[in-house]
Parts: sequence; structure tokens; C-alpha cells
Amino acid sequence: MPSADCSDPLAAPALRLLADLAVEVGAPLEVGPVPTFGQRRLIPILGGTVRGPHWQGRILPGGADFQLIVSEGTALLEARYVIETDAGERIYVDNRALRSGPPALIARLARGEAVDPASIYFRCAPRFETAAPSLRWLMERLFVGTGVRQPQQVLLRFFELA
Repeated sequence: MPSADCSDPLAAPALRLLADLAVEVGAPLEVGPVPTFGQRRLIPILGGTVRGPHWQGRILPGGADFQLIVSEGTALLEARYVIETDAGERIYVDNRALRSGPPALIARLARGEAVDPASIYFRCAPRFETAAPSLRWLMERLFVGTGVRQPQQVLLRFFELA
């Protein structure tokens, strides 16, 4: 069994907080059932805030969360949007996620009702692109996150795999 020694090159990576996001979302646009795939919907991203230990910014309007409901209890999510830091630097985000839970609770989320976040599995893997030299490191690391769906927003916490 590998030790927890820091010199172990195969040790589990540590998580380092990157940022907390509050993403404001609009009403779902239902596309409908897509044969062999599931129920397709699009959630407009209206804006939001980003707060990290060493930076902050805002989520620009115009993004969207492209969802595929693959079963009564599971959704595959792909959100694409842009963050603008307080310094004016822009970061494109492509965040892929899995949200699952008991079908009755997922149905409540779909109706815009509040659900205990502890009852829903919501994990994500954001990727970033930026032209800002000071943020280039975002394209050279891997990130994971957790999420909570609320009626008018999605709360996310992103971590760097250190």
C-alpha cells in the first residue's frame, strides 16, 4: 500500500481552492426528447460572481448550460461561459458535470423547487482558456468542483488538483 509520504509520485493529489461561483440562470429552454440520447434542454446563463482567495470577477451574460437528461435521476451537463476578472482579463470556461439523485428530487429541481443539496450528487471538471499571460497557468492544470442547483442560480466551488 503506498504511503501518504509527499515524495510518493503516485500519491493522491491535494485540492487547492480556486474560486466560488454564483451563476445566475434563466428558465430552461426545452428541446425535447432526442432519440437514443435523452431529453435535451438549454439553460441560459445570465451572469454571476466569482470569488477566489486571490482574485474575483463576474460571469458575463451570454453563456449556457447544455443539458442532456439521460434518465429520471441523471443529467449530463456542459456549461460554457466567460468570466471577466476585476483586472479585465477574460477566461472562457467549459465545465462538464454529472448531476444525479433520486428521481423525485431531480423532478423537484426541474420544477424550480429547492432541494437539500446533500441529496444530490453534483460534480464537475472545468477547463479554462485565456489569452491573459498572468492566467496562462489555468490551461496547464486540472480542476474539479462541486455544485448545488438552486431555483435561480447554480453555486459552484472549483478546486485545482495540486
